[in-house]
Amino acid sequence: MEMYNPPHPGEFLYFTYIEPFELSCRFVASQLGVSPSTLNRILKKQSRITPEMALRLSKALGRSPESWLKMQNNYDLWQVKQKIELSNVTKINLDVA
Repeated sequence: MEMYNPPHPGEFLYFTYIEPFELSCRFVASQLGVSPSTLNRILKKQSRITPEMALRLSKALGRSPESWLKMQNNYDLWQVKQKIELSNVTKINLDVA
């Protein structure tokens, strides 16, 4: 099922974990083993969740790494769908005679 305008994982991280539990960016970054600036870029939607970060988030917060990556992919795909022009792309017929 395709989601309409899915949130960036940084938004999800902020509104699900950081804000409700009143955690600081510096504290969460230290628990993840990354710099505060690295986490801050994710929270501000300036950086993507990488496979490495997905593993870190999974260990620290308990969600699967696949769920973090799927969230990022859903966000990226939706964003691109809003901008891409595909009228010049033609379907390739792969039927074997």
